[in-house]
Amino acid sequence: MDYIKLGRTGLDVSRLCLGCMTYGEPDKGPHPWSLTEETSRPFIRKAIEDGINFFDTANVYSAGTSEEIVGRALKDFARREEIVLATKVHGRMHDGPNGAGLSRKAIMQEIDNSLRRLGTDYVDLYQIHRFDYDVPIEETLEALNDVVKAGKARYIGASSMHAWQFATMLATQKANGWARFVTMQNYVNLLYREEEREMLPLCEAEGVGVIPWSPMARGRLTRPFDTETNRTETDAFGKTLFAETEHADRKVVEAVEAIAKERGVPMAQIALAWVLAKKPVSAPIIGASKPHHLDDALGALTLELSDDEIARLEAPYIPHRVMGFK
Repeated sequence: MDYIKLGRTGLDVSRLCLGCMTYGEPDKGPHPWSLTEETSRPFIRKAIEDGINFFDTANVYSAGTSEEIVGRALKDFARREEIVLATKVHGRMHDGPNGAGLSRKAIMQEIDNSLRRLGTDYVDLYQIHRFDYDVPIEETLEALNDVVKAGKARYIGASSMHAWQFATMLATQKANGWARFVTMQNYVNLLYREEEREMLPLCEAEGVGVIPWSPMARGRLTRPFDTETNRTETDAFGKTLFAETEHADRKVVEAVEAIAKERGVPMAQIALAWVLAKKPVSAPIIGASKPHHLDDALGALTLELSDDEIARLEAPYIPHRVMGFK
């Protein structure tokens, strides 16, 4: 396993981050395709054995059960000081006022709830899951700064939003001397490249580490275009990401398939190798629900695409409507 500094921090993370949205009770929350605790644990254990030290979850995943499953597994399989543990805040966790969002009240109650579910005194990276249009950014950022000062988070990060929003937040943190976002978790893959226009250059200029979610487009870049799975049939959010550009997306997937056949490797390795080569990507967040998923991801670490292969992969792309923020 290769390790890299996370943005401009001194924190060493594995070149791959295991995304844990897949692990959670299927009857809790909006992810009926998630894996139960018994089924999830072998994947987390294998990731650790393969050298992955970076794990990402969120309070909202499977109504908190993802954090519970991940926390228990990491406690059993690794020493806490060896693990870089990340979670997120923003989604609705209970009905009524103050049950979601990025108010001071929500942040302060949800960091404690996350720590309880994870079974730890601190998280290494605490991220805002989305931008909150209903709360002044000063309130959100000062609350996050206080979370860091209280020792409940080592670093803070952000997730999908407009580049101007992220730039405004970074400037506000600097002006007030508050803890700064060190990561951006955004949607980057061969089927959605809009982040290359503004967000990736901004992150590179500001020294912010990028940890893309869904680097293989929720699995669509890992198999022939018309293949159906249980997740594609039940993933309502995923369907919104690909509904408008099917013709062009098909050509991108076909290019991935062709190069994978030429190289004699799984399609997943080609798609992930493309993301790994992008600046300033630190560690793509990969999902694993089948035994070969982790092996395919590890194989991408040593696969270097040629300039010609990259050009073939990128040629069919057409501009997409900005998405992934909801």
